[in-house]
Formats: sequence, C-alpha cells, structure tokens
Amino acid sequence: MPRLRPFRPGDEPALAEICLRTADDGADATGVLPDDDLWAALFVLPYVARHPDLASVVETDDGRVAGYLVGTPDTAAFESWFARDWWPRVAPHRPGREGAEGRHADLLNDAAARGTSAHPYAGEYPAHLHIDLLPEVQGQGWGRLLIAGFVQTLRDRGVPGVHLVASAGNTGALAFYPRLGFAALPSTPGSQAFGMRLD
Repeated sequence: MPRLRPFRPGDEPALAEICLRTADDGADATGVLPDDDLWAALFVLPYVARHPDLASVVETDDGRVAGYLVGTPDTAAFESWFARDWWPRVAPHRPGREGAEGRHADLLNDAAARGTSAHPYAGEYPAHLHIDLLPEVQGQGWGRLLIAGFVQTLRDRGVPGVHLVASAGNTGALAFYPRLGFAALPSTPGSQAFGMRLD
C-alpha cells in the first residue's frame, strides 16, 4: 500500500515528472509547451528549494513517488524570493524563450511578473499550496491526507489562512477542494481560487 513521507533531496526528478504529467487541467502536459520542464520550474521545484520541510510525497510499494504537496506559509515572502533569487537563476536556461507564443508566453510572462505586485489572496490567506497526484493514487484519500497534514503544520505555526488556485478546466479539482472546507474566492478568467481560514 502507498504511504506518505516527507520530501527528501533526490525526489526532485520524480516531482518534476508528476508535475508535467498532471499540468494540463489534471492531464499529461507532455509536448504542450516547447519546454516540458517549465511546469516544474514554476510549480514544484522552487517550493522544495525554499521550503523542503513543508513538502510531502506519496510513495508507492515499489518506492516510486506518485504524488506530492508543496507549499509556503508566507506567499508574499515566497514571491519576493522567487523574483529575486529563483527566477533569475532559472529563466536564462529556459529553451524557446525567444518568440514564445500562447500558453508558453503566458507562463513566462507570469513568472517574470511574480513578486512585483501585491498578491490578491496573501493578506487573508497568506499560505498557499500545490498538490498533484498521478492517476494510480487518485481517489484513494491521499490528497485529503496531504492537505490535512499541511493544514495542521500551518496551524501549529500560527498561519491564519491558506489558498490555492486551480485551472478552471480541472473539473476534478474544482469539485474536490470544497469538500475539504475550501471556499471559492473571486478569480480571474481561466482559474478558480479557493481559500480556507485556519484561525
């Protein structure tokens, strides 16, 4: 049976692969962008670099990592770090930056803009998370357990709220988060944000 365990250095390639295989509204995003590694560079690897102590994984019986949760207790501080330290180190190595179009250009532009303005949810819900599970471990309660562990850690640290943002096309995620006590927040087109107060 799979089990939860803390993130360990060396898990990064597995986390990057899971991120890629779930990045297209929960489906495999391989080939969607000219740079398959961009997804992980934005949505999982900076979190384990900055907050490895907050990352947890689902490990299968044969020792493979099949799911993860990563996050930060302080979105404003994380976004400042991302803009100051992470993205300048990572961006120059991204293939296809020149002439990027469509979704690829949108992701690059969003990354370049991070940390330059106040985050819309960080005041009331200062923490945020990203969670992804491969199909083989979905629907078995692992997502609920990952989030419960993260939420308890935040409460123990006195963090008053947590948010996340899902793609509007990821219907499974949109149905899942309200069942865990997250409330829908005002959102931009194409996405749906959820927040949970912890105090």
